[in-house]
Amino acid sequence: MKTRRQAIILELIDREGLHSQELLRRRLHQRGFEATQATISRDIKDLGLVKRAGDGAYQRAGADATNPETALTALERAAAEFVRNIERVQQLVVIRTGRGQAQALAEALDGARLPEAVGTIAGDDTILIIARGARAAAGLIKRLKEYAAQ
Repeated sequence: MKTRRQAIILELIDREGLHSQELLRRRLHQRGFEATQATISRDIKDLGLVKRAGDGAYQRAGADATNPETALTALERAAAEFVRNIERVQQLVVIRTGRGQAQALAEALDGARLPEAVGTIAGDDTILIIARGARAAAGLIKRLKEYAAQ
């Protein structure tokens, strides 16, 4: 029973962003498993699950957000929470965040694998994105400002 329940937990977190033990409990219930919060907490520990930096959803330790939809959702949430200012200089985009927030946003940017971006470099409160060109940088800024406005 425990092995099957834990396999279902892994399947669930791989398919959708589950941000809380309660949501995980409800999804297990839908699959025919009754589990208490304490049981789910032990399962999370046994499985070595961690929360993603971008959106706080559970994931396997060391796993990338490979699902493009999940990665984009994580970026939208991170941008809405962390972006303070965005500026462009030709194909370079500079994003300002609060202290200690740049790494989480840069991880979400990298995970989303945006076609406009070649790569990111993050400090404590600043991210440098190298875009594929000036037009790509302008499109990237438009996209990030839309996410930040949500």
